[in-house]
Amino acid sequence: MHSSKLIAPSGGVVAGERLPVIRASEIGEYVYCARAWWLRRVAGLEPAGRERREHGTILHRRHGRAVAGSRSLLFVALVLVVVAIALMLVVR
Repeated sequence: MHSSKLIAPSGGVVAGERLPVIRASEIGEYVYCARAWWLRRVAGLEPAGRERREHGTILHRRHGRAVAGSRSLLFVALVLVVVAIALMLVVR
C-alpha cells in the first residue's frame, strides 16, 4: 500500500502533511518579481494600493460587460441585415 509522505525542506520525511498549493497567478507573480512573491507568500505582507486594484477590477468587469453587449448588438445587426436581404428578395 502507498503511504503519503512528503519531503520536508530540511530533507526529512513528513508523513500525512500536504504541500501548499501554488496557483498559476503566483507563478506569474514570482516570474515578474520573486521578491514580491516572497513578501506576500512567506512574509505575509500585502502590497499597497489595494483600493486602486479593487477599483481597477470593477472597471475591468464593467468593460467586459460592455464588450459582451457590443457583441450582442453586432449579432442583432447581422440578423437584421439577413432579414432585410430576405425581404428584398421576396418583394421582387
